[in-house]
Amino acid sequence: MNALSATAVRPDPAARSCLALSGLWRGDEIGRQSALVVSTGWPQLDRELPGGGWPSQSITEVLTAQPAVLEWRLLVPALRQVAARGRPIVAIAPPRQPYLPGLLHEGLDERCFMWIQARTPAERLWTAEQLIKANACGAIVAWLPQARPEQVRRLQVGAQTCEGLVFLCRPETARHESSAAPLRVHAGLELDWALRLQILKRRGPTLQAPITLPSIPGGLASIIAPRLLRPSRLFSCEVPADAVGSPVIALYSRRDAAVH
Repeated sequence: MNALSATAVRPDPAARSCLALSGLWRGDEIGRQSALVVSTGWPQLDRELPGGGWPSQSITEVLTAQPAVLEWRLLVPALRQVAARGRPIVAIAPPRQPYLPGLLHEGLDERCFMWIQARTPAERLWTAEQLIKANACGAIVAWLPQARPEQVRRLQVGAQTCEGLVFLCRPETARHESSAAPLRVHAGLELDWALRLQILKRRGPTLQAPITLPSIPGGLASIIAPRLLRPSRLFSCEVPADAVGSPVIALYSRRDAAVH
C-alpha cells in the first residue's frame, strides 16, 4: 500500500520538465522581461534581447570607441517611438552638440527633446540620478565616461522604479569593468554604413557572434549617389598594379615619403 501510494504521488519526469515557475530562469535561455520594453527598431536585435526590446526599470550601457558618433544611430529608432507618445527625451552632457536637423529628419519632435550641459563628472552623475528618481522622462541618454562601478550600481537601483528608458553611454574600455547594468552592448562600424553590435551582457546565454544592423546616417540615403550606398563594392574590383592611382602605387608612395 505504501509502495502504491508512493508511486501515485511520484511526479512524472516529463510532466516535471514542463513545470514553469514565474521566478525561474534557465541560464541557457533568454530571460523574461517583467517590465515594459520598447522595440529597438531593429528586428534582428529585438530577437536577442529579453522581452524583445530596450528595457524600462533598468539601465542599458552603450559602449563605443568614440563618444556621440554611433549612439544616436543606434538609439534613434526607439527614441522616435518615445517622442511619438509625447514623452520627453533628455540628453545629459553629450560630448558633441546634438545635430537637431538630423534628429528632426529621424522623426524626433524638438518639443520633446531636451539637452542638459553638465560639465563635471559629479554634475553629470547628479543630473542623471535626479532625473531617474523623478520618473518624468520617456528616455534618458547620459554620457558618463568616468562612472565608477558603485555609481552605476546606484543608478541601476534607482532605475528599477523608473518607467522610462535609461541609457548610459560609456567608452569601450569600460567593457573590462564590472557593471550592475543588466544589459550592455558595444557598437562599432561595419562595411557599407552598417552598425556592428555586440551584446556583452544580457539575461541569457552569451551571444558570441556580433549583429550587423544596416544603417545609413539620417538624410544621406536621399542625397548620395546610389553606388555610394554600397561603398565596399568600389574596392572589390581588381585594379592593375601599374594603374595610375592604384592602391599598390599609393602604398609605396606613402612608404617612401615616410622613409624620406
